[in-house]
Amino acid sequence: QVQLVESGGGLVQAGGSLRLSCVVSGSTFSINDMTWHRQAPGKQRELVAYIGRGGTTNYADSVKGRFTISRDNAKNTVYLQMNSLKPEDAAVYYCNTWQFGLQLSDWGQGTQVTVSS
Repeated sequence: QVQLVESGGGLVQAGGSLRLSCVVSGSTFSINDMTWHRQAPGKQRELVAYIGRGGTTNYADSVKGRFTISRDNAKNTVYLQMNSLKPEDAAVYYCNTWQFGLQLSDWGQGTQVTVSS
């Protein structure tokens, strides 16, 4: 069974930075595509960033130039470096893992990001 464990969230002032981590177990990480999503109170979960198994990345327009997704296949871990955080970035952040377009895992517990203005 594929499991995801997110960490690294916290409280940060606007303009600050955080790095989120997501450790994946139970799957062949190196051949998976990975995504970060977020869900703010009262809103739907949205895709924030994507990294393919070959390293291709893509970002939501709202975070382009501020967030960077990366992966370490040796550690089965995907990261989300978040810089220049804004209050509207506050949400619970989740990762997920995909093969050939299929979601491999249920959502994990996520990690809370709070940004004070």
